[in-house]
Amino acid sequence: MPTKGEKEEQFKYVLRIAETDINGNLNVILGLSKIKGIGYQTALAIVRHLGIDPKKRIGYLSNEELKSLEDVLNDLTKLKLPNWMYNRRKDYETGLDKHLIGAELIFVARRDVEREQKVNSWRGVRHKLGLKVRGQKTHTTGRLGMTIGVKKEKVETSGGSQKQ
Repeated sequence: MPTKGEKEEQFKYVLRIAETDINGNLNVILGLSKIKGIGYQTALAIVRHLGIDPKKRIGYLSNEELKSLEDVLNDLTKLKLPNWMYNRRKDYETGLDKHLIGAELIFVARRDVEREQKVNSWRGVRHKLGLKVRGQKTHTTGRLGMTIGVKKEKVETSGGSQKQ
């Protein structure tokens, strides 16, 4: 049984997983959900697949567990998740179901918007103009620019008379 000093050495206060810094005090599921593209349910599926205790602090994971976690995060299609859990179904270029995380997810989303703008689709035009894209109302919301308020006249209090 390790003493308190030895246990402190094993605990990692900050972990770097999938190019993301994660606080070691979080439990495994919440720590994984800090990675862009990994939500609570996906993190739970990963943890169950690897057989890691979900309530365990992520800072106490061993090097072997961290390595297996990195391997699974590199290709989430190995988990054989249902299709609806992937964040990139029927990829535009390959037609395959993928699950992207981190900077790759941001890059692909930006590339999709640029493609829509290039072909002048309705969504692309809305993106170009900076308007709402998904059919929301725009009469009262989504206004840009400076707000213009109502100007009040200055009220004089000297002399007993007030100007209105």
